[in-house]
Amino acid sequence: MSATNVSRIAIAAGVAASTVLLLAGPAAAHVSVQPQGEAAKGGYATLNFKVPNERDQASTVKLEVNFPADHPLSSVTPEAVPGWKIAITKGKLDKPLEVHGRKITEAVTKVTWTADGSKIAPGYFQQFPVSVGQLPEDADQLVFKAIQTYDNKEVVRWIEEPTGGEEPDSPAPVLKLTAATEDHHGGGAAAQGDDGHQADDKAASAEGDKKETHAASSSSSDTTARTLGIIGILIGIAGVAFGVLAGRRRTA
Repeated sequence: MSATNVSRIAIAAGVAASTVLLLAGPAAAHVSVQPQGEAAKGGYATLNFKVPNERDQASTVKLEVNFPADHPLSSVTPEAVPGWKIAITKGKLDKPLEVHGRKITEAVTKVTWTADGSKIAPGYFQQFPVSVGQLPEDADQLVFKAIQTYDNKEVVRWIEEPTGGEEPDSPAPVLKLTAATEDHHGGGAAAQGDDGHQADDKAASAEGDKKETHAASSSSSDTTARTLGIIGILIGIAGVAFGVLAGRRRTA
């Protein structure tokens, strides 16, 4: 193959690769939401709102996430993110929720993260974790409309809901719900009630079980090691004795 043909193939491959990147880039740059593990119906989960910076000359300084009004969540607890201030907005519910024997008359409608010494620079992304529950049992997905603000005052509204056809230009983050588990705690995160005690108790119990299992395993491993060591010593002694006897026989 001539050098000219090799050069043409290389250029064509480069153009094709660039086209793939250009087509794939925008689709991967949306604000999205993913659970840590599973988000099971009727359970609790920790969600990560992933915010990529799409601009080359501006940084993201604010994110607003609106929680679904048709399926209000009784518990919404954001995790602290270094360099970001968090504001939680609540609203009265038209119909109170019954959770763990208590009536909940208001729910979180919006969580806002504002840069406070930190920004999402071009070419980077940031995740904003939130613990939520109790997830609805009568829905297959939840839609969280998000608004992203840049330091050049540009605002991008990720609020278009999916319709089942082509993906909209500015799709809202969508959380897919999985089938309910038997304990209604979800598959990816410990259950957390309004006071958080339930999650602490389950975490402590799990940690205790791990320690007991580790101790039993360590004890078993130590016993096995000692046994093998003793057997090795006995074999060594027998070998030495056999060597001494063999030497005496040859001398005699």
